[in-house]
Amino acid sequence: MAQQATAFELVRNALRSGGIPAALEQLENQLRLERKYHELFEVLKMRARHRAGLPLLYTDPPDPMPDEQRQLLEDGLLAACREVGLLLLESGAVREGWIYLRPVGDMRLAREALARVAVTDANVDELVEVLLHEGVDTERGFRLVLEKYGTCSAITSYDTVVAQRSKKERQQAAALLVEQLHRELLESLRHDIQRQQGVMPSETTIAELVADRDWLFGEFAYHVDTTHLASVMRCARVLDDRRHVELARDMAEYGLRLSPQFQYRSEEPFAETYPAHALWFDALLGRRVDEALDYFRRKAEELSVDQHGALPRETWIDLLVRVGRPAEALREALRLLPEAGPTTGVAPSLWELGELAGDFGPIIDYYRQAGNLLGYATGLLCAETRGDGK
Repeated sequence: MAQQATAFELVRNALRSGGIPAALEQLENQLRLERKYHELFEVLKMRARHRAGLPLLYTDPPDPMPDEQRQLLEDGLLAACREVGLLLLESGAVREGWIYLRPVGDMRLAREALARVAVTDANVDELVEVLLHEGVDTERGFRLVLEKYGTCSAITSYDTVVAQRSKKERQQAAALLVEQLHRELLESLRHDIQRQQGVMPSETTIAELVADRDWLFGEFAYHVDTTHLASVMRCARVLDDRRHVELARDMAEYGLRLSPQFQYRSEEPFAETYPAHALWFDALLGRRVDEALDYFRRKAEELSVDQHGALPRETWIDLLVRVGRPAEALREALRLLPEAGPTTGVAPSLWELGELAGDFGPIIDYYRQAGNLLGYATGLLCAETRGDGK
């Protein structure tokens, strides 16, 4: 009680000697010492309001403020949010710290602060919530899901959360999934071979391990959850760095040999899951490119948009871009996608295709013929920014 009374006296003495600023500073120091960060926030709010020439406590809606006064208040409040948010994160209060940091809007600051928070059983749920679901650091959040909750939860998180994020974030998460499942499948195969042949195999890839060992693939035989394998094939389509595409293709080779009961069908144009994905990954690796282009072109042209949506057409256009044919991709997008209605975001937009092709002329012509003034003008403006106005 004596120590508490002393703190009270210090605040009152500071007020008498230095006025409100001194009292607030004394109170701030005491609350920092006691790590009472929510209460500290209230003090910092009072300081911001006092500096802006406003009453210390918010009561009735204020009269309109001059711009300079409003800016001073907003800056002070954001600074308070930033400071208390960081203090809470440093103390391990992940969710509470993020509540204060969210209004600041500085994702890099939050990401760097959260990178210093050690993962524990007590805070892992909160870290996943903030990193993954709040989008502060999708890659780290997804990695935590994969490490702490397993592949099944990670696939669910990919479909429900990551699939709505940027291409870069989807690629980061898909790469983690591919690495994890490839590692599991490779080890499972190696140990099964050792068990049956009495020696650990020397081969280092899945394709090499299964090449001359048909006995691995009985009617009911599998070495990794086959629903996980089919799902990871789908997630891996977004990848474009060679190492991860190679890993995905390696797993597809295993899938091709599975018993028919494990050959689950996917959505078109990947209905034949492993043959179609093997062809897709091969094309990205510079193999069987013409075969892949022919296959996915036919799918785009033959599959009904009413029944299958835009995905077959977008997949075809995306493939053209990814094998280095953006001008053709643009022509095909103008030919196939205007009738498709809502698109899936798999293929680049018309404007991205124009940029990739270095030519907005086809887009300008298309919108002019369609009588779409906004599209026509947008095309002209995009071309003008490139210095090739038409």
